[in-house]
Amino acid sequence: MRIEINDLHYIYNTGVEALCGVTFTVEPGERLAIVGQNGAGKTTLVKHLNGLLKPTRGSVTVGDWDTRQTATYRLAQRVGYVFQNPDEQLFCSSVGEEVAFGPHNLGFPDEKAEQLAQAAMALTEIATYTESNSYDLSPSMRKLVALASVLAMDTPVVVLDEPTTGQDAVNVGRMAHIVNHLHEQGKTVITITHDMDFCAENFTRLIAMAQGKVILDAPMHEAVSQGALLESTYVTPPQLTRLGKRLELSESICTTDEFLSALRGKAIKTHG
Repeated sequence: MRIEINDLHYIYNTGVEALCGVTFTVEPGERLAIVGQNGAGKTTLVKHLNGLLKPTRGSVTVGDWDTRQTATYRLAQRVGYVFQNPDEQLFCSSVGEEVAFGPHNLGFPDEKAEQLAQAAMALTEIATYTESNSYDLSPSMRKLVALASVLAMDTPVVVLDEPTTGQDAVNVGRMAHIVNHLHEQGKTVITITHDMDFCAENFTRLIAMAQGKVILDAPMHEAVSQGALLESTYVTPPQLTRLGKRLELSESICTTDEFLSALRGKAIKTHG
């Protein structure tokens, strides 16, 4: 499901121009992280992907659908969007009903909808809470319920808005597993995040935004090496990238495995 964004502008009713000529393409199956300080236009941008917002000027197409001419309920078949705040997304009386609502609403047969809901709860590890009310759970668990409710819709594109906010190390690891599982299924995964360690470990492309514009669009390894540019958007490069630079490792480091490999390579050169 290819996404094309062409000269996208968006002006809110207040007169604030939140997006100023954004253009890029997302290929099927990509893992794309979008970063930038608050107010850079990130959330405004991704809300155009499922029709929650419509362009003031320019265009957004998801597959062969122009979002200006496609109803939001139809775009929900292609783009699943997990809000930053799960309380804006949850409304059913139990976790099981919440997760099953999406596939039923999209018109899946009952048996298929139930299979999708069960698979989503298993992937997010919330199946033991099926009968619970979402609002009896902790905020971090409610975030997983909201995620499961979107995963159950089986959309080819999944958008995660600040998925690691408020999550402990265990749940961050769970989020990473889910991102990689979706990638293995061939789905496109897009995240908005301030967590550069998470996005460097799990995403392969980075877009940095400032004042409604794209100021950097590059493969992750190239992007994390541009520390000054990232810091101009109030985003700090990943810890391992900064440590690798301090240790004068030759490569731009994104993952723990890369760091260890580069460190071993330097040790061999030094002592070999």
